[in-house]
Amino acid sequence: MSEPKRYPTDPGVITVHLGQFTRDHANTIAGRLEEAGIVWWYKEPGSISRIWEYGVRLFVDRDRLDEARAIVAAVLDDASP
Repeated sequence: MSEPKRYPTDPGVITVHLGQFTRDHANTIAGRLEEAGIVWWYKEPGSISRIWEYGVRLFVDRDRLDEARAIVAAVLDDASP
């Protein structure tokens, strides 16, 4: 991850699930969220749930969800062949 954030730093921010991504995509998205000043955090699968879960789940500031979704779309479009 760009900067290891496990939970939002501002207790007044409510976060929502943005999506579940490969580690590479999550790193790129996290970097762009940082650049945009969007509060975010992540959750990786636990040692047992790794069996059925893949990737990293990202959570973002509820008030900036549309901006975060646009960032995801741009990252995934850039990654398309």
